[in-house]
Amino acid sequence: MLDLENKIKFNKETIESPNLCDRFSEDDLRKIGDLVWTDYQADVQSRVHWLERNSAGMDLAMQIQKDKSFPWPGCSNIAFPLITIAALQFHSRAYPDIVDGTDVVQARVIGPDPDGMKTARAERVSCHMSWQLLEQDEDWEEQTDRALLNVPIVGTAWKKTYFSGEHGRNESDLVLARDLVINYWAKNVEDYTKTHLIPLSRNKIHSRILSGTYRDVRDEEWYTDVAPAIPQSQEEVEVDNRSGMDQPQPDTRTPFLALEQHRTLDLDGDGYAEPYIVTIENSTHCVLRIVARADSEEDVERTGNGEIIRIKSHEYFTKIPFIPSADGSIMDIGYGVLLGPLNESVNSAVNQLFDSGTISNTAGGFLGRGAKIRGGVYNFSPFEWNRVDSTGDDLRKSVIPLPVREPSNVMFQLLSLLINYTEKISGAVDISTGGNPGQNTPAQTSQTMIEQGQKVYAAIFKRIWRSLKQEYKKLYVLNAIHLPAGKTYFAGSDTYISRADYLGDSSSVVPVADPNVMSDQARFKQAQVLQQVGNGNLLYDPDEVNKYFLKALKIPNIAKVYLGMARKLPPPLTEKVQIEQLKVQVAMANLQWKKLQYMSSLFEQRRLNEAKIISLYAQAALAQEQAGGVGAASNIAAFTAQIDALKMVNDSITQQAQQVGENDNTTGQDGTGGQGAVPQLEGAPGNGNANGMGGQAAQ
Repeated sequence: MLDLENKIKFNKETIESPNLCDRFSEDDLRKIGDLVWTDYQADVQSRVHWLERNSAGMDLAMQIQKDKSFPWPGCSNIAFPLITIAALQFHSRAYPDIVDGTDVVQARVIGPDPDGMKTARAERVSCHMSWQLLEQDEDWEEQTDRALLNVPIVGTAWKKTYFSGEHGRNESDLVLARDLVINYWAKNVEDYTKTHLIPLSRNKIHSRILSGTYRDVRDEEWYTDVAPAIPQSQEEVEVDNRSGMDQPQPDTRTPFLALEQHRTLDLDGDGYAEPYIVTIENSTHCVLRIVARADSEEDVERTGNGEIIRIKSHEYFTKIPFIPSADGSIMDIGYGVLLGPLNESVNSAVNQLFDSGTISNTAGGFLGRGAKIRGGVYNFSPFEWNRVDSTGDDLRKSVIPLPVREPSNVMFQLLSLLINYTEKISGAVDISTGGNPGQNTPAQTSQTMIEQGQKVYAAIFKRIWRSLKQEYKKLYVLNAIHLPAGKTYFAGSDTYISRADYLGDSSSVVPVADPNVMSDQARFKQAQVLQQVGNGNLLYDPDEVNKYFLKALKIPNIAKVYLGMARKLPPPLTEKVQIEQLKVQVAMANLQWKKLQYMSSLFEQRRLNEAKIISLYAQAALAQEQAGGVGAASNIAAFTAQIDALKMVNDSITQQAQQVGENDNTTGQDGTGGQGAVPQLEGAPGNGNANGMGGQAAQ
């Protein structure tokens, strides 16, 4: 417990103060600085072994070739890129999924939205936060890109999300695991001390002193003298070795190292440690800044007499996880630790095979006393012969080649086994990396192999998705605090946002990336199935279905390409208009029914007439045959007159039916034809050459 001369209350004034150092004496600041340094060193010691393991893994990922002298100087020294391939494969899949187009943040609508106000607000929030990350904070996408390549190797990285008064905007910076020191056995981020290592130039310290952010230390000896070299751990030395750089000698341009520690301190002596951020200079432990780590007085819960029960502190850091550590540590593990031993074994096997091939292919052995050969090195070229003083038989007996074995096939099989299991662990199997599974492999089998190969990636990507969600929630809260109260237009258009839009639940913002769809092919197949099911189905919104399909195809400017069903279809009819339309339809149906009845009567009359005509033809033929030519002419004339009369009646019926068909102008199945045609009346049997038939009967 700190024994301070001056104590300060955790109230509104304390929370809003940009720096609390002026409220403490020099002795109090020294005690606070020493406490910060002591706790920082304890956290550093807790993760020494973690640093050693990750340094070895980073060397393998960077394919650093260390000096070797065994089995002989200049022996094979190959670093097989297993970790490098695994990290690149994860990065190549995760980065396009997270930053896909111009939308990275999505605000969901929670609960009923009868008037559409929630939907409009969600669209404004989604557009504004995506613009903040991709356009306003120009470093966010680049740092996210770096994080997705570093995390697979190291296992852990951090995002520091805060409002920058210097730039007047929200920032979310990448902090590598080596630059944020937290106790290795911490259970969570919020309840434990964290120390961010920040190099600071003299100019930056000077600017922050003048702005009131840092305490004025311009007269202190450590600031006026040459800045000390930043102390380096063994891991940092190896980092410099990997990059091929050495730390420069300290001079006036050498940056200072600040330790920004997010912790709790009981500065009022009430027994409850309040959340603060304390920044000290590394070499002298000089306190530069003390600031409360809370947003407002509303975050402090007190009893009736004003005693603090708990404080809702503002957490700056979000962990980007990879694979949870099996020992319960807060530091997740990456391919550098997970595949490191296997990668080293593969390196040993590869180097042994190369060394075995080298010694097998090079000349060497023993020379006996009987070999009379002059000293020196003999070089042979084609068609060249070198003379010796020994006979061929003595030379053959005196020169004994060194008995060596060729590269072992068993060693090569073991190497293949190690590489195979390494790919299984990392999920970087051949078919997932674009390898050819074989000409005779069925398509469904290949698809199943791809899905199984992506299982490891899918689980890891869901953890990345959760960390992005936590980062977006922090940005959402910062917007609710720091945005202007009125409308603020952004992105150079008529799009606006206001602080009121961010007063809702921060859990409504999530990444646009879908953690359940791991490939473009799977996303496109899903969109196809959705379009097939939703086509013509009133239970689906056709606009959303079509937008999802176009997004799966990665079509840019969807809003311009697809206007939407609402703009293509006419406005819906009112209830009164719909009733009138139904009345007209009923009247038309009744009229059509009456026409059908009338046409049926005409058809029946025509059918009867045609039957009579056929009967008259038959009677005329019979009468002619029976009369034997006597009085046949008069009988035939009588039959012909009756037939002509019936034909005239049929012609009249045909004209009436055609007139009705022209007025109806339909092609139904009712026999009325269509477009004024009456097929049933064309070419009827009664319309043939009656005279010809009568002539045959007369003959």
